[in-house]
Amino acid sequence: MNWQTLQSWLSKLHPDTWSGALTLAVLFWMGGLILSWVMRRAIRLIMERDRDQRIDRMAASFLSKVASVFVWIVILMLYAHMIPALDRLGTALLASVSVASIVIGLAAQSTLANFVAGLSLIFYRPFSLGDRVQINAPSGLETGVVEDVSLGYTVLQTFDNRRVVISNSVISNTVMVNLTAVHPRVMAIVPFSISYDSDIDKARAVALELAEAHEQVEETVACPVMQLGASSVDMSLRVWCADPAIAAGVKYDLTERIKKRFDAEGIEIPYAYQNVIVKSLPVSPGSDKSEQKDEDSQ
Repeated sequence: MNWQTLQSWLSKLHPDTWSGALTLAVLFWMGGLILSWVMRRAIRLIMERDRDQRIDRMAASFLSKVASVFVWIVILMLYAHMIPALDRLGTALLASVSVASIVIGLAAQSTLANFVAGLSLIFYRPFSLGDRVQINAPSGLETGVVEDVSLGYTVLQTFDNRRVVISNSVISNTVMVNLTAVHPRVMAIVPFSISYDSDIDKARAVALELAEAHEQVEETVACPVMQLGASSVDMSLRVWCADPAIAAGVKYDLTERIKKRFDAEGIEIPYAYQNVIVKSLPVSPGSDKSEQKDEDSQ
């Protein structure tokens, strides 16, 4: 390749021509892809070397997304500055930048609110990636593991393998319970009722025996009487489990085992029923009372 060939190639990259502007756009686009890949790769290597978990994974993931957006904004600004037509257009738009900023701010206020809420989640750190949280979402109480925190949304993976996507602004303005912030162990509470004729001590002994025999129960706490209901004695079995996911399964399993064992032991579980009192029955044709009524009428 001689000097004349190089000059011919450089002449094609002149930003005043359409071919040069298009070629520069491709080069800037490739440069942005390379920079984004290098940045993500560097962050991934840093996370792999951080075996002591000194760097917050959620903060690193969120800041990598912010840095990627910043890289593309810088590339677009440099490209617009190199192209004379775009540079003049940008200078002309500066006169109306205040109006444009107001319009864009009003149109994207929810997006900006999610972005600012995401920054507050990173700085205040109410939860981290992998934590199990309970959130009062618009769809109701949702419990799941924090899977990802993006610029605008947080993704929870529930125990039934659903992906619940909640905006960061909703999370920042709602009540949230972090179930694994201090200790993952959770108490499973199994409520049940017996009739007033049943033996309370026998029912308690059966429930505690089933809890101690369960393979996923770490510790049995107690089984107190909670209240005396209108037609039942309400009790509550309380046990410790390793984490919230296991606690939910233990609760369902012990409820079924208690029902089957109570049936075998003759311990009555009350249920609602009604007594119907019939004061008079209608007289059917052909009955003795109907014949007597006919004779009286004659």
